[in-house]
Amino acid sequence: MSADERFMALALSLGARGLGHVWPNPAVGCVIVRDRRIVGRGATAPGGRPHAERLALEMAGEAARGATAYVSLEPCAHHGATPPCADALVAAGIARVVTPLDDLDPRVAGGGHARLREAGIEVTTGVLAGRAREMHRGFFLKVGEKRPMLTLKLASSFDGRIATATGESRWITGGAARRLVHAERARHDAVLVGGGTARADDPSLTVRGLGVARQPVRVVASRHLNLPRASRLVSSLGEGPVWFVHEGGGVPDAEIAAWAGLGVTLVPSVAGAGGQLEPRGILTALGAQGLTRVFCEGGGALAASFLQAGLVDELLGFTAGLALGAEGRPCLGALGIEALAGAPRFRLVETRAVGGDVMHRWTRVSEGAP
Repeated sequence: MSADERFMALALSLGARGLGHVWPNPAVGCVIVRDRRIVGRGATAPGGRPHAERLALEMAGEAARGATAYVSLEPCAHHGATPPCADALVAAGIARVVTPLDDLDPRVAGGGHARLREAGIEVTTGVLAGRAREMHRGFFLKVGEKRPMLTLKLASSFDGRIATATGESRWITGGAARRLVHAERARHDAVLVGGGTARADDPSLTVRGLGVARQPVRVVASRHLNLPRASRLVSSLGEGPVWFVHEGGGVPDAEIAAWAGLGVTLVPSVAGAGGQLEPRGILTALGAQGLTRVFCEGGGALAASFLQAGLVDELLGFTAGLALGAEGRPCLGALGIEALAGAPRFRLVETRAVGGDVMHRWTRVSEGAP
């Protein structure tokens, strides 16, 4: 790797630490280098402020003058809660800025790079652009498609079952796989389940055992809010926010007021032709609330609806070495597929053993791709 690539890789690594903790902002890292020595580094702080560049400049101090700043996304050029980071880099006397790609946010969209060049700063872009595009996928989807990135997690037996015929499911996968699931929850802004899963499993959906400073938003998609008041989600509201996505206009005001009185945030969405919440409508409603990355843990009907709609960006599977047979409960609901050509396709990007199970990560294949 070239020096630019090495320092950009570090900036991307720093930024990645903020995934799940900085929404609605992108998770950005910044490394400031002078005379081949790192004099400052920073990453977007939890909650999205301060930005990575300002933290790195604060660490560098006067050593920033004449230095090179490696930033994992184009510096912002608009006035928001804080002044533009592009202006801060100019004021600090930075001589060169290296980035992977333009920010797609229309408030920036090349304006940060232009501001730097106007000030006489050398700008190099395109360094590790592919890695940066993947890391910022959730933020870019929220900007471009008005929805967050969706990761669908499926943990099943070797033959694709999530429970026995009697409903016994704890635990199909082992402790190592479950710990990795908690790590994945921590890397996402929100954890999403359907109303059926919330009623049957009574999950808390928190990140446990990792000491995170900020819990993900726990989201339940339930058209009519027919959920139990006495649940782990409600009793753990002090640990992190709980949102219920429901049909706007389809739930009595008194019911909405009762849930709001308990501290639950109500997010209205729309129902589709089949009478269930429309999958894209769910994600659009969550994107409007600022979420950039959502981790869906089922159930089978909700997972199938996202797959049918082509909204699953990443598929994360955990397969255990046991078989439950045809009478076991499948991990997915009906997809209505009659020909292989109609099946959603994913490309394998990672596979490895996790304890006694196999983890496999897949990414969505774009239309027209082989």
